[in-house]
Amino acid sequence: MTLPKPNFSIDLTGQTALVTGASSGLGKRFAQVLAAAGAKVALTARRLDRLEALAEEIRAAGGQAAPLQLDVTDAAQLKSVVVEAEQALGPVTILVNNAGIPDAARAVKMPVELIDRVLDTNVRAPYILSCEVARRLIELKLPGRIVNISSAAAFDYGGNGAALYSISKAAVIRMTEALAIEWRTFGINVNAIAPGAFSSEMMDGMIERVGDISQHFPRKRLGDPAQLDSTLLYFCSPSSDFVTGTYVRVDDAQHNR
Repeated sequence: MTLPKPNFSIDLTGQTALVTGASSGLGKRFAQVLAAAGAKVALTARRLDRLEALAEEIRAAGGQAAPLQLDVTDAAQLKSVVVEAEQALGPVTILVNNAGIPDAARAVKMPVELIDRVLDTNVRAPYILSCEVARRLIELKLPGRIVNISSAAAFDYGGNGAALYSISKAAVIRMTEALAIEWRTFGINVNAIAPGAFSSEMMDGMIERVGDISQHFPRKRLGDPAQLDSTLLYFCSPSSDFVTGTYVRVDDAQHNR
């Protein structure tokens, strides 16, 4: 087989992508970028009105999108949304596990309800959804791409009551490595992105609580979500065919290494 020079493409024509947490922030950007690269996109989140507005925007630009309401803490919904996406757009061949929530309490002060909510959203949900997508791909004998959104906090505890968030995002990295091995013979690549601090609604809320954290970073800036486009497309596209079970930190050297 002779590969082109350069062997690089971000053309996602014919692919169906499912993005969690697509109603705002990084998830919304991810959905827009995947659609712009040619993928049909299943938009999932709790806020259906926002998903419908995003779907209209994608369609107006010539893309295809289906808004699907999803609470990632509900296991039954995680299982059914894959079927709904397949019925609307075709088999899901790209999954972006983006939905996540922070914690803002010291470990010894966290109520069990908050512990459960953080772990259910950040760890349990991407695990269940990855398994559902992989199961269907294996049945259909199709290759696929799963991209888990971790965080630079997986490697560096940032303080301010973020212990459980750090733990949950480290679990996402290990999940990525383990599932990549389990599904390697089926052509399903599993990788992760570990972003630093990026501008988003969630970040706006954090800045309101603790002040402008960017001034503590070496380059004194937050990331723009557009700066994640290239990493996302690399992991979702044919260009990363030989890459699985790894992660890329996109954090502007904000944290200790």
